[in-house]
Amino acid sequence: MLMRTDPFRDLDRFTQQVFGTAARPAVMPMDAWREGDHFVVEFDLPGIDADSLDIDIERNVVTVRAERPALDPDREMLATERPRGVFSRQLVLGENLDTDRIEASYSEGVLRLHIPVAEKAKPRKISVGRGNGHRAIDDNAAKREVIDA
Repeated sequence: MLMRTDPFRDLDRFTQQVFGTAARPAVMPMDAWREGDHFVVEFDLPGIDADSLDIDIERNVVTVRAERPALDPDREMLATERPRGVFSRQLVLGENLDTDRIEASYSEGVLRLHIPVAEKAKPRKISVGRGNGHRAIDDNAAKREVIDA
């Protein structure tokens, strides 16, 4: 016999959706890595309409919001395991990233952010000058010239 509802299983499923598990994080799992002079962050958002995505940046905090619409209440559901409604995730970025040039794309249920490293944080070379023609400033000699004049 097929049992349509099991309150303990439903409760377990609900807590996994809200809090997640070690093997399966809640709602918006993410991967992040560095590729050369930018970082890539991907969020899994299957079944999300691209028009419902909202990405906000305030200082160094990126907030991603998405909405999966509610199901038709007239539908007799046999299983409902995917979370519905509005959910969000925030990332706190380091000061060495250029938040003015973040790019986003959404394809096949994956939201991808490209976050470039700021120019001031990129490694650079500093040339070393030779000692020719350089001399130390002698404050006492400068004061003597002013007094003697």
